[in-house]
Amino acid sequence: MVKFYDAKTEAELARVEAVLKQGGVEYFVTGLSREQVTGEIEVAEEDLPRAEELLLKAK
Repeated sequence: MVKFYDAKTEAELARVEAVLKQGGVEYFVTGLSREQVTGEIEVAEEDLPRAEELLLKAK
């Protein structure tokens, strides 16, 4: 797994997760804390180009 996105807000995290789910890209969220809803999204290295493409199209 490689770092793909570092979400700073809950809304941002939800948006990126939705894009990845719709595109069929498996991901993992790390760094979630109770004080702040932020997280680093990781994807498999071979899925990185597809994940980047999906996120760019979604903007």
